[in-house]
Amino acid sequence: MTAGQHAAPAAGVRTRWRRWRRARPFTAGLLIALGGAEMLVTLRAPLGVLLHVGPQGLAAYLVPAILVICGVLLITTPQQRVFYAVLSLVLGLVSWLTSNLGGFLIGMLLALVGGALAFAWTPVKTRAARTAPEAGPAEIGPTEVAPAQREPVDRSAPMESLDAILSAEPSPHRDARAERG
Repeated sequence: MTAGQHAAPAAGVRTRWRRWRRARPFTAGLLIALGGAEMLVTLRAPLGVLLHVGPQGLAAYLVPAILVICGVLLITTPQQRVFYAVLSLVLGLVSWLTSNLGGFLIGMLLALVGGALAFAWTPVKTRAARTAPEAGPAEIGPTEVAPAQREPVDRSAPMESLDAILSAEPSPHRDARAERG
C-alpha cells in the first residue's frame, strides 16, 4: 500500500466532518459549553456547604450546568438556536451574580460570545447546480431549478421619509373606493 491509498479515506472523513460542523452553530455551542464548564471548575464549595447556603448556593451550580446543557443542545439541535442563544445570554449575565463573578469573567465572556454567535448564525442555503454557465431557462435539465429573475432597483426614484408618507393626504382612488363600498 502506498501513502496515496490512505489519504483518500481521511479526506472523506474530513470533508464529512467539515460539512456536519458547518451545518450547525458548532463554535457557538462549544464556547457556551466551555463557559459553563469553566464556571463549574471555579466553584469550590462542597455539596454539604451548598445545602446549608440555600438557593443562592444552588444557583451557583445550576446556572453553569444549564449553560453546558445549552451548548450541547445547540450543537445537536440547531433548529432551536434562537431559544438556546437567548437562554445562554441571560444565564451568562446571571452568572455574574451567582457563580464567582461569572467564573472570574472568563466563563461569562465565553457564554456571552457564544450566545451572540448562536443568535447570529443562519443555516447555509444550498444552490441548485447549473450544467453550463451560459445555459438559459430552456436548457436547464428536469432536476435543476432556474434562478429567480430579480427586478432592477430604480435608483432615480426619490426616497420619501416615513413621516412624509404618513402625513400625505389619501389619493383620490382610495376615496372613490370608500364612497362606493
